[in-house]
Amino acid sequence: MELSRRRFLKLTGFTVGAAAAAGALSPLVKGAKKVNEKSGKAEKGIKKIPTYCSMCFWKCSAIAYVRDGQLWKIEGNPEDPLSNGRLCPRGTGGIGAHYDPDRLRAPLIRKSERGKEKWVEVTWDEALEYVANKMRKIKDEHGPEAIGFFSHGIGGGFFKHLLKAYGTNNIAAPSFDQCLGPRDIGFELTFGDVVGGPERTDIENSRCLVLIGTHLGENMHNTQVQEFAKAIEKGATIIVVDPRLSTAASKAKYYLPIKPGTDLALLLAWINVLISENLYDKEYINKYAFGFEQLKAEVQQYTPEWAYPITGIEPELIRTTAMEMAGNRPNTLVHPGRHSTWYGDDTQRARALAILNALLGSWGRKGGLTNQDVFDIPSYPYPPYPKPKKENADNPGRKYPFGGAEGYTTGLRDATITGKPYPIKGWFVYGTNLIYSLPNTEETIKAIQNLDLLVVIDVIPSEIAGWADVVLPEAVYLERYDELFAPYFKQPFVSLRQPVVDPPNDQKPGWWIAKKLGEKLGLQDYFKWKDAEDYLDTRLQMAGLSLAELKKKGVVKASKIPLYIEEGYKPEFNTPTGKIELYSTHLAELGYDPIPKFTKHTEPPAGYFRLLFGRAPMHSFSRTQTNPILNNVMDTNEVWLNANEAEKLGLKSGDFIRLKNTDGVLSNKVKVKVTERIRPDCVYLVHGFGHDSKMLRQTYLKGASDSQLITKYNIDPLMGGTGMNVNFVSVVTEV
Repeated sequence: MELSRRRFLKLTGFTVGAAAAAGALSPLVKGAKKVNEKSGKAEKGIKKIPTYCSMCFWKCSAIAYVRDGQLWKIEGNPEDPLSNGRLCPRGTGGIGAHYDPDRLRAPLIRKSERGKEKWVEVTWDEALEYVANKMRKIKDEHGPEAIGFFSHGIGGGFFKHLLKAYGTNNIAAPSFDQCLGPRDIGFELTFGDVVGGPERTDIENSRCLVLIGTHLGENMHNTQVQEFAKAIEKGATIIVVDPRLSTAASKAKYYLPIKPGTDLALLLAWINVLISENLYDKEYINKYAFGFEQLKAEVQQYTPEWAYPITGIEPELIRTTAMEMAGNRPNTLVHPGRHSTWYGDDTQRARALAILNALLGSWGRKGGLTNQDVFDIPSYPYPPYPKPKKENADNPGRKYPFGGAEGYTTGLRDATITGKPYPIKGWFVYGTNLIYSLPNTEETIKAIQNLDLLVVIDVIPSEIAGWADVVLPEAVYLERYDELFAPYFKQPFVSLRQPVVDPPNDQKPGWWIAKKLGEKLGLQDYFKWKDAEDYLDTRLQMAGLSLAELKKKGVVKASKIPLYIEEGYKPEFNTPTGKIELYSTHLAELGYDPIPKFTKHTEPPAGYFRLLFGRAPMHSFSRTQTNPILNNVMDTNEVWLNANEAEKLGLKSGDFIRLKNTDGVLSNKVKVKVTERIRPDCVYLVHGFGHDSKMLRQTYLKGASDSQLITKYNIDPLMGGTGMNVNFVSVVTEV
């Protein structure tokens, strides 16, 4: 049965029964009932089942409630060090993922040219056999390295294992070069360790918290938002640097409405004040740091007076905020941020952030950046993976010397377009909508057209699924087992994701899909476990735990560790000098600036605004807009536009406009939010809206997509991150 866009749209008017019979893309109204395996009857009563959340990548532990066999509600697990028993808006709305009417429901194989969204519904065996045959052909003709894998989230772990067993090394995650890579490389070059995720921030004990483009309360990382509220309650000084008066900025004692693209100038000016006025932690720097004299000499030029015409922040305010930080040290935290790919010099900006924290003595101190440890769960005893015969295609010759172990997604896309250093002929895409997550959509589509195979594993028919050859519908997180979650954190723990209800249709868990495909590829030796329970229990038994225990508790915590130097934590800095490197010997050796220098960025042409984008507390990227609960809270976005600029254009809040970038790309029509809470040289959008996949009926063409307007990006020369805040848009009033 062929399902075209036209056919799909007709299905939406059917009754529930007719729609369910019609195929994979028809609406889902009711969830599956849990059936008692012994009696075969629907279960009665209320059950509480621990799991952990997947509505964002914080992965808070939760307790789901099933009433009379149907998913009812979900709340935080009080034993969880991340959630402390409280979930964010996305987490409590997680049951909507199960009831999402736009869910993928059965495997699909493309029946026309890519992008036309014409499908035939097939069985799982047919879909996996099709994929396996294509993979064998690619391997025979080009080698296993010709398959690339793009993955976001813990659920991709089983597919990563599958593709490593197959023989490819081309595995990449947008979380590195589109998000936190510059931050982690900058801090690792300075302290010899990364900030991590969850971050090692001790916000609740900060006496002074500095947020630079970090939107706590909008970017809803549960633990940090809870700690932010505690810090405010305790009377902490909040300093916020942002072109937009964000939710966090509304709580600030000092709000610095900085000119976009000049953050590094402000950081260098703050460093100048701390050193020139002897406000830094001398004892800490003398004991732990290397390169202070070189840093002092370099930053002499970066005075507050120098920074004022660049940043728009008055010298006195720069000095006052630096003194506020110093007056509260070492309990001052300059937050390292998360989404750090802004302008292309982002690793050096992160280095300046790290140096500022070092001068304040924050690493290893209460209210700063704490010690972390991990609950050690041994890996499953797999045989060794085959060794790839070719270098990674994403970063040939180590062009970007600090390209991460997570892989470089834009580099893998480039290799697919050029065929260099060798052809990439197949993509697996898990949990990431590459049409929205990678800059310059045209380049992504160009790469896709060079493929012999594109497989998308997802729970909704995202834009990237519309370009796939095969779409494999995964069970949502409340319907499946997944990898154990044991992150580095100040309270080490391990948590379990387990099925709460059955999938409503023919969706399958990722572990099952990977195992079945692996067996078809002759990789049985890498999938000797019977099922997910066998796999998980094997690992837990090696750690002295059991699956039965974790199924009951959801979370098991390890012994507490010393968090601060004052508690006995002895910091070790894995840098070439064994110290905090204010002057980076590694960068100097490679010919890069060992101390950050300010670089001027291109400004908007006349009549244009810098395009800024961010998050909303009820949505994750472009993944959750069809969730019926979360969509009901926020079903579209708006363009934030400065009130004076709106007056010039004759606009008021609620008017529809379009945005047009310097390459002529025009957005969907979108409402304007006229406000004094944003600078006149930029506009702002919440990311994730403006979907143009007609299969996403709940959010089709609602709002504007920032991703479509991001046609330009600057590459960070150190780690390959894609700075995306370099696009300019004009306002089109004729819609």
